[in-house]
Amino acid sequence: MPATTDELVDLLRLEPAPDNVFVGRHPRTMMQRTYGGQVLAQALIAAYGTVPTGRVAHSLDAYFIRPGMASADIEYAVEPLRDGRSFSSRRVTALQDGRAIFTMSSSFHELEPGFDHSDPEPLDVPPPQECPSFIETIEERYGDAAIWHEWDALDVRYVGDGTPGGGMPDDPTRRARMRVWVKTTAALPDEISIHQAILAYLSDLTLLSVATLPHGVAFMSNQLQIASIDHVMWFHRASRADEWLLYDMESPSASHSLGLSMGRLFQNGQITANCAQEGLIRVVADRPPLS
Repeated sequence: MPATTDELVDLLRLEPAPDNVFVGRHPRTMMQRTYGGQVLAQALIAAYGTVPTGRVAHSLDAYFIRPGMASADIEYAVEPLRDGRSFSSRRVTALQDGRAIFTMSSSFHELEPGFDHSDPEPLDVPPPQECPSFIETIEERYGDAAIWHEWDALDVRYVGDGTPGGGMPDDPTRRARMRVWVKTTAALPDEISIHQAILAYLSDLTLLSVATLPHGVAFMSNQLQIASIDHVMWFHRASRADEWLLYDMESPSASHSLGLSMGRLFQNGQITANCAQEGLIRVVADRPPLS
């Protein structure tokens, strides 16, 4: 996976092909399947490649159909569904060996004035400089492993979670909560498409794990088979992925080996994006982590 911000940006530079198809390079990885955030980010960039200038993504709804092969590049076929006076709709299908592994619908909007309000950023959150790195937290819980460095292009700081002793204010009715600070490790280009794509990329990193918190099972271990199934995202305000974002997550429900998690990304005191994801969290034995 990208080890630096430059490598992450390079991953989003897709190669155009005929008929609204874009080819996304697959990075080298220790994971046995493609990281879902990579496909989300590349698919959004592919959709942007067919949208009139000046229109900005405000929502996406994606389904992960098959595991992506880490050994092959990915083709993104974009279907322009509609270009209206102020909105554009696109459908993107990601393919490997001619088979669909992912599909996404997205909508783009010409920015215009209108009502503006936001929930405030939570107040009881220490600044990122006072929080341990996510790598330190993972290694303390699960031990040292090279695979934890797959996301070194991101600077992730662990604020806490809602389990006993997890560092968040006690609320026995809402134990499935987690907060992290996150940004890229270096500055990014100013293109809004790049910043939104990286928000999509990072949004998949910790979200599903929140659904396992009340159950005493290690998310990144051989105790679980995990996989993103669907991922929804709304972009509310312009933000920079190279400046600190607070990712405030919770899981209202888990049942039948499926977990639902929701997250809010804050910057400069306002919500910049909302996410929701349902994924597989199946209890198993002796399965390689993140396989």
